[in-house]
Amino acid sequence: MPDGRSWCTLVHPEGDWTHWDPAAEAVHGIARALLFKHGRSPAEICLTLNSELRGQPVYCDAWAYDYVWLSRLYDAASLPMTFRLKDLRELLGECEQRHWHQVRTLVEQRLQVQRHRASGDARTLFETLGAARNRCCDDCDG
Repeated sequence: MPDGRSWCTLVHPEGDWTHWDPAAEAVHGIARALLFKHGRSPAEICLTLNSELRGQPVYCDAWAYDYVWLSRLYDAASLPMTFRLKDLRELLGECEQRHWHQVRTLVEQRLQVQRHRASGDARTLFETLGAARNRCCDDCDG
């Protein structure tokens, strides 16, 4: 959210979601059994997202990838998405683009996010955007 709040939840797999990638499990540290035990239904998640994000642009750094997964979630819930998923690069000026990777590395070192989760990724992007903008205000013409 613009104020820095975030939300993260596990998704309970639908019956026809049978594909499981052991490499993704290792990256995220989430066993499939954990999703069945603690995951929320796609409908519950989509209703929450729609309520919190209605009408807002939501920025991500992997638009094509994130859109596919969100579409699958919303299809399972039989609900429309009430927010717009947008590419984070739309927010970046030339200076921010030039410094992005260096600033992100510094932010990741400072935050030391231990788990690979959506909320941690969002926090990293949020902090990197702010830091890149501050750097460009100090060091560049914009």
